[in-house]
Amino acid sequence: MDYAKFTPLELQIMQALWDRGAISIREILEAFPERERPAYTTIQTTIYRLEAKAAVRRVRKISNAHIFEAVVTRGATVRRFLDDLLRLFGGRSQPVMAHLIESGKLSPDDIREAQKALRHLARKEKPQ
Repeated sequence: MDYAKFTPLELQIMQALWDRGAISIREILEAFPERERPAYTTIQTTIYRLEAKAAVRRVRKISNAHIFEAVVTRGATVRRFLDDLLRLFGGRSQPVMAHLIESGKLSPDDIREAQKALRHLARKEKPQ
């Protein structure tokens, strides 16, 4: 499974599964805002495609409703997506960080958290 190759709709379905755990197609549908809610059959077709990609699996059946859960984790998907994004920039994160800062999408709190993570990483990498 190529984690970064989710379509926008597939990603929304995966987010519903990550947030809510094992749920039915009807419950996935209800996770969408009402004004943006796709048809039931659209969700059904998409969940079956995710099942064929081995990103989700059926865990049980209640009456005639199948219950699905995510096989692929949110963390693995995010890591793969970010790795692919950085590959677009030759592995350099500076252009991405510069864009986030310039667009106002990187807050001072985000920067403090990043500095904290870097300090933690530096302590772990020091020779004993």
